[in-house]
Amino acid sequence: MQIVNQKFSFVANKLIDIRQSLVQFARDAGRNPDDIRLVAISKTHPPEAIAAAIAAGQLDFGENTTQEALEKIPHFKDKPVTWHFIGHLQSNKARFIPGNFSWLHSLDSLSLAQKLSRFAQDQSAIINILIEVNASRDPKKHGVAPDALLDFVEKLLTANLPALSLRGLMTIGPHDAPEKEIRRCFANLRELRDTCQQRFALSQFTELSMGMSDDYKEAIMEGATMIRIGTAIFGDRDYPQK
Repeated sequence: MQIVNQKFSFVANKLIDIRQSLVQFARDAGRNPDDIRLVAISKTHPPEAIAAAIAAGQLDFGENTTQEALEKIPHFKDKPVTWHFIGHLQSNKARFIPGNFSWLHSLDSLSLAQKLSRFAQDQSAIINILIEVNASRDPKKHGVAPDALLDFVEKLLTANLPALSLRGLMTIGPHDAPEKEIRRCFANLRELRDTCQQRFALSQFTELSMGMSDDYKEAIMEGATMIRIGTAIFGDRDYPQK
């Protein structure tokens, strides 16, 4: 039995709240809640917080820097945890993804894809890849422009990248925007995924990683298959138990 640090005992209740909301939002959208994966974003939070989430049944976790993640991952080698890299990945850090992360949510260049595939092949690993799309066209955000996506996917498919499995798309919704604008952004991503899936006959290109603590309801309504929740589970870094 895993002993939970009392400082992080609130995490279990937060997870219950999020799961209940996920189920309700999915049903409101006429969807099966089992089709939506909850990824707990553990960046900036210590191993003790992750351990509390694992004890409450959470097994998918997201990190956005390799340095921080590589300090945490060894603590959970004996747990059936799936790690997702969600941040912008610099090419010189690509070697740290295979063997540590099962999913990359932020592919945005062919050169990065080539490096990832080469390093993964060296380790006989397969990485599940989501292409990051700047669906809100925010100049401050990373990601492939929506109108460049089809060309980008075609380049990935014609390159020799046997260790990468293209699984879908990721985006970050517009910050502090009206619900209508948020939903339009997420709907655009869904349409882009469907277009890619049909144009290139990609049977496994099914995933939509979108929605965070403030907008996961809208993401679920528009078809998210993965939601990335951090603050609503772990709180702020000072862990107010509220």
